[in-house]
Amino acid sequence: MSDIRVRYAPSPTGHLHIGNARTALFNYLFARNQKGQFIIRIEDTDQKRNIVGGEESQLKYLKWLGMDWDESVDVGGEYGPYRQSERLDIYKKYYEDLLEKGLAYKCYCTEEELEKEREEQIARGEAPRYSGKCRHLTKEDQARLEAEGRKPSIRFRVPSGKVYRFNDIVKGEVSFASEDIGDFVIVKKDGMPLYNFAVAIDDHLMKISHVLRGDDHISNTPKQLMIYEAFGWEPPTFGHMTLIVNENHKKLSKRDESIIQFIEQYEALGYLPEALFNFIALLGWSPVGEEEIFSKEELIEIFDPARLSKSPAVFDRQKLIWMNNQYMKKLPVEKVVELALPHLVSAGRVPENPSTEQLEMVNKLVALYQEQMSYGAEIVSLSELFFKEEISYDETGKAILSEEQVPEVLRAFLQELEHLEPFEAVEIKAAIKRVQKATGQKGKKLFMPIRVAVTGQEHGPELPNTIELIGKETVKKRIQNILS
Repeated sequence: MSDIRVRYAPSPTGHLHIGNARTALFNYLFARNQKGQFIIRIEDTDQKRNIVGGEESQLKYLKWLGMDWDESVDVGGEYGPYRQSERLDIYKKYYEDLLEKGLAYKCYCTEEELEKEREEQIARGEAPRYSGKCRHLTKEDQARLEAEGRKPSIRFRVPSGKVYRFNDIVKGEVSFASEDIGDFVIVKKDGMPLYNFAVAIDDHLMKISHVLRGDDHISNTPKQLMIYEAFGWEPPTFGHMTLIVNENHKKLSKRDESIIQFIEQYEALGYLPEALFNFIALLGWSPVGEEEIFSKEELIEIFDPARLSKSPAVFDRQKLIWMNNQYMKKLPVEKVVELALPHLVSAGRVPENPSTEQLEMVNKLVALYQEQMSYGAEIVSLSELFFKEEISYDETGKAILSEEQVPEVLRAFLQELEHLEPFEAVEIKAAIKRVQKATGQKGKKLFMPIRVAVTGQEHGPELPNTIELIGKETVKKRIQNILS
């Protein structure tokens, strides 16, 4: 068994976002590649921001994407509890130890005082940081402030004149001077530990060997290194993944509506988890060679953190749509029907409890568009022409229908339809052949007028199959409208 132990540690403050899913995925691939352990820890100490169902949603959609884990709130493990709110006694022991050694101290400053201090520093052109006002309070000072009803937070005493260096898997050597970091709060006034303190304690006690996380955490690393140093612990190896940016190279913001950002939205639209897993794995990591389609097992086999990109990862929507289509094309048609049917129902195209006949129609419809479909919901827009009474023709369509051979072709086809039994694709194809013989028209001159007349479109799936699905009476009516 390898000593590689990695973790994904979400806060239950929202649903699984594409950026968090990538963090989880890279940790998962690394652990599985190295025959190590993948741990999920819930960081829920910010009680005000936690949302109902946030934790369940995170776990549900990680599973939906295809990940499993070795230790967590739902499977247990020897390093639990795996929810920070259940580890408060553990944190208490460690912050009391820091207080006793003088490596931390009680701070009685109010929010108003701290805000005023920040504003004054900014006005002087200084980077805002805590001045250390409460650093040297005597026991008497503390007793007096507590008598005033003030509750203390606990701050870590940042050593002066030190440089904190670490070798980042992605960025190489990174260093921070302690002078640039003010004494930071490790425990709030209500006794709740803050992120940098709790995460360092948890990572050490859970024997985490590598911390792979987003670039936005890099400024937290020196604070965590200070906590490690204060207790004489060996820090883990860090790797900070570059940001995900949109196609305009702007940082992906949750307010950016041009990109669907939550995993549950992809499930709702009828995307395939395998395709999303593949796509996310290539957001800021690249395999050797040009291949882009990989199974989960292949990605586990080839994952190497040394190939994490140093440049921001561009979220390419078209690439995701293309990739999902590659997966859709390979599915059995029944699976694609499962993805598409709920969308036809919610669009009112098919009743909630369809009959056998209606289900057969849906199967034919999906089979017709499977090659084109990129996700389940797309069936609604693709198949619109099958649910319209009237169709309209654009300028190109009108131009095609005004060509001189069109009346002859459509009349001959209409005549064939009158006696066509059964009304099935094979028979329809043979009827079009007979129209070709009778009129002498072929290729575009033959097929295009028929397609445009019955579908209103210049392009689409196999014409005989399309005509079968539209139905004999509707096809006849549409041709008669053109000829009248």
